[in-house]
Amino acid sequence: MVLTVYFDMLSQPSRSVLLFCEVNKIPYEKKVTHVGGGDNRTEEFQAINPVMRVPAIKDGDFVLSESAAILKYLAAKHNTPDHWYPKDIQKRAKVDQYVAWHHMNTRENSIRVFWTEVIIPMMRGREVDQARLERQLPALEETIDRLEQVYLKDQQFLCGDDITIADILAVPELMQLYGAGRNVTENHPKLTAWIERVKNKLQPWFDEFHTPLYKMRQKRLKGEKAKL
Repeated sequence: MVLTVYFDMLSQPSRSVLLFCEVNKIPYEKKVTHVGGGDNRTEEFQAINPVMRVPAIKDGDFVLSESAAILKYLAAKHNTPDHWYPKDIQKRAKVDQYVAWHHMNTRENSIRVFWTEVIIPMMRGREVDQARLERQLPALEETIDRLEQVYLKDQQFLCGDDITIADILAVPELMQLYGAGRNVTENHPKLTAWIERVKNKLQPWFDEFHTPLYKMRQKRLKGEKAKL
């Protein structure tokens, strides 16, 4: 039975699942599903995930979508090191607490800014709506403050002193903003140090899977300089 991961490398949750598979040496096959090219709307993919979003997995006859559910499933099935999704109910509850908060905070507020700065201008061929962006940035800054002041207040990772699925979900969201040319870590030393710790835990795959964003950042910054 072969695990197949359907992904788009520009999808933050897709990178989370791929990183988890690699760092835990989980055998899998990659199935590129280019959302921008409409691969997620094919009949083949809709049979895997009717809501047409990546990532998704097919494990034998079993199919599953939603990155948090996928990570928990893989952790259980492959008996990954306990720190990823602890068996201790209180430690696990802390991970679940962050994951529940993540979707309406780290993910939502990051992706809104990314869409405003990158996706919408690219799709519509026009400049960034600065008024819209200014309305969105305070929520992003509040999220970053919460990450530092609550989740990273006195510990190395979001849910303790070792990496969990919470960290592997969170950092790719912030890296999306890095790709847009934004420095979310500026004036946030705890956030900066935490991201570096997570990256170091996930190398060499972290840099490999984020290469499209590194290239995007270089291109966007070069474009900004050309406007000056």
